[in-house]
Amino acid sequence: MKNFAFLLLTPLLGTTLLAQEITGNWQGTLQPPQGPALRLVIKISLDNDKFKALAYSIDRNPQPIPATTVTRDGTTVKISFSAIAGSYDGKLSADGSSITGTWKQETLSAPLKLTRATPETAWAIPEAPPPPRNMRPDVEPGIEVATVKPSAPDEGFALGAGQGGANVFITRGTSVRTLIQFANGVHPRQIIGPSWIDSERYAVTIKADQEGAPSIPQERILMQKLLADRFKIVTHREKKELAIYALTIAKGGPKLAAHPGPPSNQWGYGFGLGSINGRNTTMTEFAGWLQANLMEQPVLDRTGLTDRFDFSLRYTPDPSMRLTNIPNARPGPATDDSLPDLFSAFQQQLGLKLESTRGPVDIVVVDSIERPSEN
Repeated sequence: MKNFAFLLLTPLLGTTLLAQEITGNWQGTLQPPQGPALRLVIKISLDNDKFKALAYSIDRNPQPIPATTVTRDGTTVKISFSAIAGSYDGKLSADGSSITGTWKQETLSAPLKLTRATPETAWAIPEAPPPPRNMRPDVEPGIEVATVKPSAPDEGFALGAGQGGANVFITRGTSVRTLIQFANGVHPRQIIGPSWIDSERYAVTIKADQEGAPSIPQERILMQKLLADRFKIVTHREKKELAIYALTIAKGGPKLAAHPGPPSNQWGYGFGLGSINGRNTTMTEFAGWLQANLMEQPVLDRTGLTDRFDFSLRYTPDPSMRLTNIPNARPGPATDDSLPDLFSAFQQQLGLKLESTRGPVDIVVVDSIERPSEN
């Protein structure tokens, strides 16, 4: 069953109320439809006549998450958090001591009453752990140690960094085509190789010889080196015209929220049935993620946008889509057929367009490859 992944809230305040009546600390307990109750703390401040807020899900992750918007209209308080598709809509009480409303996240909703905290009643916020240290961007990581093992038939799919240490990259239940795809930043259709690169799956663990969390380009370097060393892969590239999707700006301009945090090489996505939540991502990174996880043909970024953004997208999935880069994984029945299809949602919610066209793309041709040597 679905549950709230992480939560942020920030009240939006009424125009007839003084700013000092809503600034301060608010707290309340959210009871999701399934799972344990979650205690939330929201700190509201005023900066240059603009409300800001930080939310803490203190029973899950003490790391603060900034609100995307904090607005007010009379006694109505509204808050949005683009990166998690979350929102709060409440009413401020006459005495200004509480806000009663509803928290919504994707297809879930639950009542939430926020109470103004005093020094005596305020919940303690656990100290947040320091953010992971990033690998220096000017270094090319090498492999300190690596293991490659055949995956069990029922082993779930995984691919990413951070498990077992900031400089450790792992995959599970991963086809060789997916390893080549990740290493080269291409769509599966941009790879030509022997049939067994689809049928055989492996679990890979790579520990880098540099400290800190690698960026996506540094992760690709590690995978390239592993493929060369353990699979003895030799490739070359050719240009070929293929059906593609071009990511462009729709009429009216983009509807994207700038990422409020400091610059970072760490970015990611929350992905569910009919929803995509992007955090701290460029459009080039987003296009790469779309072609790796969702679309049936390569996606090229032609927006010209270079900033980092947070956003949430909700749509009715088409059963023909790839749901992940696991072969044959498809969306199930739509949970809310009132939502637009993916292409309409891009225009309505993000101010972007996915246009089907044709264009030249790189093709990775596998000249030779061997099954991996024993560890």
